[in-house]
Amino acid sequence: MDRALLARVEKQAWFHRYPRGWPLLLFVLVALGTVLSVIAIERAEAERRQLELDRNVTELASGLQRRASENIAILRAGAALFTANDRVTPQAFAGIAQGLYTGGDYHGAMGLAWARWMPVGEVAQFETAVRGGVDPDYKVHPPAEDGREIAVPILYVAPESPANRAAIGFDMYSEATRREAMELAAGLGQPVASGKVHLVQDADQPGASGFLIYMPVFQGEGSARRVRGFVYSPFRAREFLDSAVELVRDRGVEISIYDGIRRPDRLLVSRAVSGENAMSMDRRIVVANRPWIVSVSFKRARTLSALSRATLVFGAVLGVLVLFIARLITKRSAEDRVVLEWLSDQSAIRTSLTRELNHRVKNTLANVLSIVALTRRRSVDIDDFAESLTGRIRALSATHDLLSQSDWTDAPIAEIVRSELAPYMGTGDAHVELTGPAINLAPNDAMSLGLAIHELATNAAKYGALSTAAGRVFIEWRLVSPEVAELHWREAGGPPVQAPSKRGFGRDLLEKIVAHELQSKVDLRFDPSGVECTLRVPVRKLTSFALRSGKRT
Repeated sequence: MDRALLARVEKQAWFHRYPRGWPLLLFVLVALGTVLSVIAIERAEAERRQLELDRNVTELASGLQRRASENIAILRAGAALFTANDRVTPQAFAGIAQGLYTGGDYHGAMGLAWARWMPVGEVAQFETAVRGGVDPDYKVHPPAEDGREIAVPILYVAPESPANRAAIGFDMYSEATRREAMELAAGLGQPVASGKVHLVQDADQPGASGFLIYMPVFQGEGSARRVRGFVYSPFRAREFLDSAVELVRDRGVEISIYDGIRRPDRLLVSRAVSGENAMSMDRRIVVANRPWIVSVSFKRARTLSALSRATLVFGAVLGVLVLFIARLITKRSAEDRVVLEWLSDQSAIRTSLTRELNHRVKNTLANVLSIVALTRRRSVDIDDFAESLTGRIRALSATHDLLSQSDWTDAPIAEIVRSELAPYMGTGDAHVELTGPAINLAPNDAMSLGLAIHELATNAAKYGALSTAAGRVFIEWRLVSPEVAELHWREAGGPPVQAPSKRGFGRDLLEKIVAHELQSKVDLRFDPSGVECTLRVPVRKLTSFALRSGKRT
């Protein structure tokens, strides 16, 4: 045998000895190509996210500056009012503020305010003048006990919300950060934003941060020119950021804004997003002559990009197809078995649902037949029969509607009572008072309770507390034990009550049918001051169904 023939035999022997060698080699090559492709795709995705992050920072910075510019324009308009008028009344100030904030859009601010600049020695005289014509309770605070010579108390705020009114009279010159901003604004003659402060409006929120933008107002010309006061706007940092984000596409990035320096103590506001930071970008902007640092961060993706995942899936499918082609037949057989089991499960579900529907329909029809029979025996004529039967059927229907909303699982006692008493509980009407915790009842118990409440309400509307304008009905319920709830009905303010000489259907329904359905005695009392009724209702746990047996568990 020559060497070429021997080599062919050896090759054939290797192939037959290792029949999975070539498929395995192809699988390794496909896997290697897939991994290299995913690496290249992720690098491109990282570059794309970097560009998107830069766009996010640019858009957010633009949104912040736009909101600041809108508020500065409003401040300039307010300052023009005080420049043109020696005296501005509260009504005029409120009117121009309302006109400037069109449609109630405050552009991230809490409103507009005016504060007077004055020597400390004039504070007492200023307080007296304000109390005499503007606000009888006006008081400048805190008192100037640190030796400062200037006071800038707040006089007007708009809108006059409770939070804004809390700031009236506050001497902003008493606080260093505000004082620094006002002095810079007065020196530049331009609007200036303050550093990070805790707003007077947020006295009850210790951790809240905010800032203010001051627009100086001058009087006099040349060497006689002096500061008259400041038109300013207070800002909650969180609300200002949310207002700016409305102007851009919110991509769910993490945002932090720092006052001048990126330090934890200079953090104005942060909108955190869960996850680990993958890349961040800072942008320095100027808001009303105050430097800010805007930091935007992307979170590290929990999974690969969609294209990478698709590439991995394609590579895995291709490799598995080469390696396990012989398993297609068995896989198809397994899929057929899964389908057959699914169809069997669906059939069991349909059977169970049919049984449950049949059970509920029978219960409902039994209740209706009992009501029809008793109503017929107690009715004096066909009209009385029709009216009584219609009301009781509607009571059942109202409870059915509540149960349908919860897929026939349970119904809250409060909603059952409220649905039956809806005709007597108009807007602003105090005829009915409901008190009790959240307790849910099983369907049958809910329908029985609904019938009981309907009968009590009907009796009260005809003869009891709901028949007069001064009448009241008090309904209270509580948990007596984990398995039993007690409901107490009490009427007051109605006509004097006398015990009926003969039993009616409503009483029979309460003391017989409802008591039987609820498996508890109904205590019905005809006190002279008003009817009282106490009944106990089982509180059952929500049950499930065994699909294959069709029985409740």
